[in-house]
Amino acid sequence: MSEKPLIEANAAHNYKVKDSDLPLCCPMPNMTLWNSHPRVYLPIEETGQADCPYCSAHFELIP
Repeated sequence: MSEKPLIEANAAHNYKVKDSDLPLCCPMPNMTLWNSHPRVYLPIEETGQADCPYCSAHFELIP
């Protein structure tokens, strides 16, 4: 079974996420963590958008 490669945390400032990514946290589980910040959960369900208070990454919930 091949796993998807990890993406670098905080490398981009805009991320598209799906319902399957909820509950949303930054950094996300598929991101490397070695140079990142503490994991924080972000409320995205009501507005469809959320910003990380640590790294300012912007997340957008897509269908």
